[in-house]
Amino acid sequence: MIKAPFITVVMPVRNESRFVRDTVMQLVNQNYPADCFEIIVVDGMSDDGTQNIVVDIGTTYPQVRLLENPKRLSSAGRNIGFRNGRGDYFLVVDGHCFIPMDNLLKNVSDCFLKSGADCLGRPQPMDPPGLKPFQRAVALARRSRLGHGGDSLIYSDYEGYCSPVSNGAAYRKDVFGKVGFVDENFDAAEDVEFNYRVEKAGLRCYTSPLLTVRYYPREKLSGLFRQMQRYGMGRYLFTRKHRESLSVNQLIPAGFVLGLLALPVLYLWSLSHGVTGSVSASEGVRLGDSVVKLLGMVYGLYTLIVLAESLRVAARNGWGYLKYLPLIFFTIHFGLGWGFLRAAAARS
Repeated sequence: MIKAPFITVVMPVRNESRFVRDTVMQLVNQNYPADCFEIIVVDGMSDDGTQNIVVDIGTTYPQVRLLENPKRLSSAGRNIGFRNGRGDYFLVVDGHCFIPMDNLLKNVSDCFLKSGADCLGRPQPMDPPGLKPFQRAVALARRSRLGHGGDSLIYSDYEGYCSPVSNGAAYRKDVFGKVGFVDENFDAAEDVEFNYRVEKAGLRCYTSPLLTVRYYPREKLSGLFRQMQRYGMGRYLFTRKHRESLSVNQLIPAGFVLGLLALPVLYLWSLSHGVTGSVSASEGVRLGDSVVKLLGMVYGLYTLIVLAESLRVAARNGWGYLKYLPLIFFTIHFGLGWGFLRAAAARS
């Protein structure tokens, strides 16, 4: 009988005591030979008991290993798992997710074998069980084209060959020899940057809904803002490293934030110059007023688009979400733009 390929599951975590036990146990109980997989939990110096939980599981299930990540960043955690794993295949799973099937590892193996691909992508919807209404609203907003890139496959049921950039999550061992490891300068979007190099190297990716992992949305608006800010900072680092990847879509959130910041400044500037009564000041006032009016029209249109999309999503999924959606959309857009600008300012 042919032995199943060995799979290393790499799980970078930090302060995931609420979720890590369930996620690890969902992996431990997979319908896959116990001697053909390992789970490497790479902990970023947690201070909430995460390490103790993982060690406790490891006393019963020897395939669970705990390694420390002194740098704390997810990018460094991925590399520790990649470098220390014994797998023929490497699968990245976060500690804050829900695995809806007990055949995930078997499906990973089968997809690699039938596709011959170097990398596997997966859907990553935000619909695990037990969500609160606000979390469901975040999930609905993120699934919308207004809340997430239209070219992403993380909400798609498509099966076939694809770009790995948006959803690559599993790799043959020899991929690291061909493209290197994860760039540890990244604190977010490290997976996007790594997958971009996978694609640039001419390696093939195959995606399948059989590999679905469900992620938990943020529970509060403040947490969503921090998440989006990190993503925005990661986007800036990505476009700075790979300048050819820069697109208008990536710049829109930053422009959105700059415009919002400019509105009160321009308004106050036009008022202060109007007080002088000089001819040049009058011209400045007219220019300032014109810019303020133009930006006002732009943001008025933005508000209408957000309200229209919020109404559309609520009509399909429940009117109770309408009270959350407009502010969630704004937080997504503002957070991405603010993070992009923060990263740009820090490196200017």
